[in-house]
Amino acid sequence: MSRLIAPSILAADFARLGEEIDMINRSDADWFHIDVMDGVFVPNISFGFPVMDAVYKRATKPLDVHLMIVDPDRYVSQFAKAGAHVITVHYEACTHLHRTVQAIQAEGVKAGVSLNPHTPVSALEDIIADLDLVLIMSVNPGYGGQKFIENTYDKVARLKTLITEKKSKAVIEIDGGVNASNAARLYESGADVLVAGNAVFAAEDPEAAITAIKGEK
Repeated sequence: MSRLIAPSILAADFARLGEEIDMINRSDADWFHIDVMDGVFVPNISFGFPVMDAVYKRATKPLDVHLMIVDPDRYVSQFAKAGAHVITVHYEACTHLHRTVQAIQAEGVKAGVSLNPHTPVSALEDIIADLDLVLIMSVNPGYGGQKFIENTYDKVARLKTLITEKKSKAVIEIDGGVNASNAARLYESGADVLVAGNAVFAAEDPEAAITAIKGEK
């Protein structure tokens, strides 16, 4: 799979959201990453369907929706109808993960599962073959701008091995502290999709930052 970049809208300037979306549309980015936080599963609240609707109406690229919420099953259908291309839920938030994955895919949407930094890759052994995407958190979820956790490289390599062994089609996505200085090593470790927030939206030239993180096409 080619290298994909998914800028995180959470880091955008919301006073200029339309312009920020247009910039992503023009850029080398591939997806819009949309972090939905409920203040319960993670200690922060982000946004819900009104912002999602605004992005969907203006975006020309797929929406990669990351649900950092408790009981995500309640909202799967609604996020699918709101235009999600991928819906990722947290392993730690789902009591019946296989059922949740099936519910996402039944909506015609790709299903992803995210692992917090403390959750081992082996936790996905019995479900990896059913997944379209695995999101490795390279910071603790809930806030942008955190320092990248170095153990992530080894974790990605272990996940890549598991995907190969189980003949899974899942792609590997990384979220947290991604920038131009660690992107190449993440891709080399086996990552397919990199989520970038502050590294894009706080840059002097966000489009150039996206291209730099993506590296060779």
